This record gives sequence, C-alpha cells and structure tokens, in this order.
Amino acid sequence: MKKTLVVVYSYHHMNTEKIARVIAEKLKANLNHPGDIDIEEIKNYDLVGFGAGIDSGKHYEPILKLAADLPVVKNKMAFIFSTSAIFGEKKMVSDHAALRDILISKGYDIVGEFSCPGFNTNSFIKYFGGMNRGRPNPEDLAKAEDFAVGLKKYI
Repeated sequence: MKKTLVVVYSYHHMNTEKIARVIAEKLKANLNHPGDIDIEEIKNYDLVGFGAGIDSGKHYEPILKLAADLPVVKNKMAFIFSTSAIFGEKKMVSDHAALRDILISKGYDIVGEFSCPGFNTNSFIKYFGGMNRGRPNPEDLAKAEDFAVGLKKYI
C-alpha cells in the first residue's frame, strides 16, 4: 500500500479539520498541520491531500505557503479539499485554483477535489448567527467519506 498524508489548516470552527479526519481515517493516512511537518518528509508520500478553509476565494495562506515551499516531484499524486461559506461545483473549481496551480507547478497530479459548506461567523454575518450553522453535518461527512473511498484506487 502506498503512503498517504493529509495536511490540513483549520482554525476558525475546525470545519475543515472535521473533513480531514474523515478522509484520513478512511485512507488510513497520517494527518498533519502545515507547521507540524517537515517539507522534505512530504516527498516520502505517494498521495498527499491538502486542505483548508476558503478565505476571499482561495485556501488559507498557511496551506498555500506550504505548497509553494514544496520541492518539485515526479510521479506523486495530490488531492485538494476545503470548506467554505459559499460553495458549489463552479465555486470549488475557482476557490481551489490557486492551490491547484501551485501543486501542478510542483509536479503533482491532482486526482480529486472535494468541498462542502462550513459554519462561518466572519465579518458582519456573526451578528446574524453566521452562515451554514451545523455544517459540515453528518451528510457532508458521509460525502467526504465517499470522496475518500474514491481515492483508494490511487493507493
């Protein structure tokens, strides 16, 4: 079995961490945060997942910085995941563009992408109780698990 790693940056309501844990468990992958892993260690994995919440249309900076600092690789696969206040297939493609472009430039083949709603209390919406309360919910976590099952063919 190939070695798998899931790297997640999640801090606000830990939305993305919930998704990361489901994916990591299903793939029997190691789970780390950007500040807790040695960049050189990442190249020892065959499949690496990169995830964070979305801020202003892109992943949070710590995950983008980690990706930018990666060495160039060959024959390595990656997947991308996120949670966000506003979501949908087209939005995911747009939100993931910056991270996807960095990973491709580093030589990674992107084998899957996943996004779901996350509870958000940023900005003025906190005064109205936030958006997507209770998300990710059990249905979102089940979809993340299904996504991970689909990735098993790569490991």
